[in-house]
Amino acid sequence: MQKDIPEADRAGYDGLRNLSHHGESLKDFADTAALTENLDLLLTVDTSVAHLAGALGKPVWVMNRFDTCWRWLRHRSDSPWYPSLRLFRQPSLGDWNAVVRDVRREFLATLIQPAA
Repeated sequence: MQKDIPEADRAGYDGLRNLSHHGESLKDFADTAALTENLDLLLTVDTSVAHLAGALGKPVWVMNRFDTCWRWLRHRSDSPWYPSLRLFRQPSLGDWNAVVRDVRREFLATLIQPAA
């Protein structure tokens, strides 16, 4: 979930199936919370949306940078504040490929395994 899409990036989203942009309809956190409540899983970067989803108890996966914010602690893939949150952190500075690979692998595994 990302509220704003920079103009320079919009062309890359044209024609993508199963992608909805609700940015203009999200006026406040109540709107964002309502949208979040309708999701099976929220995938985001380290933003307020990650904290909102975690506080709501929604499953949320955070794609996080190597030099992460102190709130996410170090050397862990979970959060003591949000039991429904998983962290996918860069193994080295700038290595987003590894993060995307790990998220993809875990997502595909959840599709294969039935929910507990």
